[in-house]
Amino acid sequence: MALTSWKAFKFFDVTQVQLPATEDSNLFQQGNVSAVAAGSENVFFGSADGVVRILSQPFKVVRSFKAHETGAITHMKQVEGTTLLVTIAEDLSSEPTLKVWALDKLDKKTGIPRCQSTISIKNGRKQFPITVFAALDDLSQLAVGFGNGAVTVVRGDLIHDRGTKQRTVFESEEPITGIAFREDSTTTLYIATTGRISTLVISGRGLGQPPRSLEESGCGLGCMTVYEDTGDIVVARDDAIYYYGPKGRGPVYAYECAKTQVSTFKDYVAIVSPPQSNRSSSLRAFSNGQADDGFTTANLTILNTDLKFIAHQESLPAQVRFIFEEWGDFFVMTLDGKLFRYREKTFQQKLELLFQRNLYVYAINLAQKSRLDPVQQNVIYRRYGDYLYQRGDFDTAMQQYLKAIDNTEPSQVIRKFLDTQRIHNLIDYLEELHEHHRATSDHTTLLLNCYAKLKDVEKLEEFIKAPGDLKFDLETAISMCRQGGYFDQAAFLARKHDEHELVIDILIEDSKKYAEALAYIWRLNPPEAYRNMMKYATVLLEHCPKDTTQLFIDYYTGQFRPKKDAVVISNAPSTQTQGIASSAVQNLAALLPLPYMNPSTVQSPGPEGKTTVSQTQVIETNLNDPPAEYDVPQPRTAFSAFVDHPDEFVVFLEACMKSDTLDEGDKKDLYTTLFEMYLHVAGEKKPDERQQWEDKAKALISRPDIPIDASNVLLLSHLENFRDGTILVREKQGLHADIFRAYTSAHDTAGALRALHKYGPEDPSLYPAALAYLTSSPTALDEAGPAELDAVLQKIAADGLMAPLQVVQTLSANAVATMGLVRKYLGDTVERERREIEANRKTIASYRAETARTREELAQLRNQPVVFQATRCRACGGALDLPTVHFLCRHSFHQRCLNVAEDEEGAEALEGVECPVCAPKNATVRAVRKAQEESAERHELFLDALRRSRDGFATIGEWFGRGVMGAASTIE
Repeated sequence: MALTSWKAFKFFDVTQVQLPATEDSNLFQQGNVSAVAAGSENVFFGSADGVVRILSQPFKVVRSFKAHETGAITHMKQVEGTTLLVTIAEDLSSEPTLKVWALDKLDKKTGIPRCQSTISIKNGRKQFPITVFAALDDLSQLAVGFGNGAVTVVRGDLIHDRGTKQRTVFESEEPITGIAFREDSTTTLYIATTGRISTLVISGRGLGQPPRSLEESGCGLGCMTVYEDTGDIVVARDDAIYYYGPKGRGPVYAYECAKTQVSTFKDYVAIVSPPQSNRSSSLRAFSNGQADDGFTTANLTILNTDLKFIAHQESLPAQVRFIFEEWGDFFVMTLDGKLFRYREKTFQQKLELLFQRNLYVYAINLAQKSRLDPVQQNVIYRRYGDYLYQRGDFDTAMQQYLKAIDNTEPSQVIRKFLDTQRIHNLIDYLEELHEHHRATSDHTTLLLNCYAKLKDVEKLEEFIKAPGDLKFDLETAISMCRQGGYFDQAAFLARKHDEHELVIDILIEDSKKYAEALAYIWRLNPPEAYRNMMKYATVLLEHCPKDTTQLFIDYYTGQFRPKKDAVVISNAPSTQTQGIASSAVQNLAALLPLPYMNPSTVQSPGPEGKTTVSQTQVIETNLNDPPAEYDVPQPRTAFSAFVDHPDEFVVFLEACMKSDTLDEGDKKDLYTTLFEMYLHVAGEKKPDERQQWEDKAKALISRPDIPIDASNVLLLSHLENFRDGTILVREKQGLHADIFRAYTSAHDTAGALRALHKYGPEDPSLYPAALAYLTSSPTALDEAGPAELDAVLQKIAADGLMAPLQVVQTLSANAVATMGLVRKYLGDTVERERREIEANRKTIASYRAETARTREELAQLRNQPVVFQATRCRACGGALDLPTVHFLCRHSFHQRCLNVAEDEEGAEALEGVECPVCAPKNATVRAVRKAQEESAERHELFLDALRRSRDGFATIGEWFGRGVMGAASTIE
């Protein structure tokens, strides 16, 4: 036998079928069984006397009936899934008879199944036995092969007995040894003779064409069958086992030996062959122990041709007569009347047999062929891997572990390959874990550590740049790349998964690529750009001050637009020297894909007539786009970012002040902060540059409607010792005395004199302060000079700003001013005082004389008569005539000129009449008196006048005269 390379197993348990005690022990004898069929949970035996016996699973006859009156039943077929049974009986004295039985329809009289139809099979009146028989499942077509080489096809409705047609479709000089149907788009009949294999289309496309020869080699009787799963034809010849499909001959399996019968069972092919010698060395265990004649024995071999192993092999004590299958078992009936049951072992039992022999490849193939659950298949892979690992075949073992990766605890495998020498196997396993999305952060860490240990950058990049979904823990992978020094790879990972903050953190903290980080921020959308530029503002200002400041300016003025880029291939002359990237954008684009980057390239033509070299450049494509829409933050949020970067801060503040979107609060913050920065920068500059910054500060606060609180300007000016700022604010607020004191506190005599000359005319109170300062120290007096001191004294004296005594007290406070300096002032003061005293004495004398005269007139009016000598009316100028009115003021008037009726006489008519000439003067006196009386009661007016008065004593005297300090007069 030529199957020495195929492994042989015992996958079947064999038992001899024992008949029930109630059955005839000769049931299986040759004379009682002339044909066998199985199906629908029963076995059917046909006998030579035309009787059909129906047996149940315990092989108990459940029913028997006389199917044919004459002839022996030679062929039977049970239509699977139905209760139909086809029987063929032959008697060489007449044509064979075919009957179709309905086993579920019993005749009420006889109790036997009903015969649906009966036909005689034609063979041209030639009496030859039927060698083979086949039928379609619906019994619409049957094929019968005869020993004379003829094939008759029967068509019709055999189930309902509606008539049939028969036709001889094939004739040959060789007997028919096999016949089978194949149904596809057409119905094809496979016909085997001892000399050839042919096909014939009996329905469908190709009908009527002559038979087509598949192969010029036939087969013996019983050596052709159908493989039910695929519909292929299986032919057993002495040299091999052949498969035939729609396209002709298929696979061939060499198996050299004489073969008498072939049958299929599940995935197996059963071969019956005669023994190779006259002596058998492996008779059945349950035989009587005596070796039968070699010609009466047979070998049974059950093959799995797909997997190429022998599932069972043994020698039988007698020739095989029938082979059939039912109830999931395989049955063999021998000529000596014995029936053997072949029950396939369970799948687990078969696996155990293979495991015992370490035949894991067969176990895997068997599991795949049986479509075993993937979980159970993985168990086989894992056991195979363990076996190979123990043998030291680590590479192959890893292949098996990889196949079982879905249902294997990774730690069980990883522990076996932690040795440095097996690191490549470990890498393979860890990579596969990630491919199957079963990797944890620890697995990612271990894999990246393995890459780092081998310094295999190519594998690392292949791992992190693998297309498709993320197969590992992103945070862990980035962290390990950063720890291992693979910063570019970490940045790529973060960029690929839009972890923009991580990209920038890696570029800044690890790679120290500050310009690239800034370029990346500039290509983010506004919210992300703002978040990152605020986070890394300090370090970016330290290394890229100009560009970072511009980024802040664009964002805080509402002009920020995310940059978009495109790759351009420019043709540069070959003589041009190619250096490193011209900008951070070029470097960044080479490192990782930029946000909003167009991957397409544009070829720009080179100059004609010159050899050019292609150079890739990244250019910005949205220079003319409008700014993005976003909420512009308040400028104060950026102030902290510019700590230790005053120059950039000033640029930022100056740019923000030009924005049109600022509210009053923002303007106040910007102006105040910019003023502070001007002073701060001025304090750090050299003296020759300091004045320039102080001028800027002064110009800033000199603007009209500047939104800076005066208190802030004063505070900042004081802290930075910026006197001009203090002066400017106090000047706007009218605090001239404070300005002057600021100069005097700083002992700036020149500044104090400038302030005195500038503000003195508006605020005379500065002169007494100037006098005190100039005479406070010899230095101040020397710096000012005697002329200034004299001018101050003259101003004080001229405006009466200080009493002479006060001047003397001020001068005597310090031993600075000498008599020589103040002699002229004192002389002029004494002379002026003397003149004033003399003038006052004369005024008093005149007042006294006038008072005496007035009193004398009053006395005369009270005590002496008045003589009226006027002859003319003071009103009309005419001569006086009666009635005439005379007043004590010696003025006379016609009564009619006083608007008094002439018919009215007496004192009552003239009551209330006042001299028209003296009336205005009297009215004025009365008004003044009334005003004095009223003001005498309003003491607050007196106090206010006293505070505003330069000469308090004179003011008191004036108000004393008004009666403010006396009792109210009762004289009208």
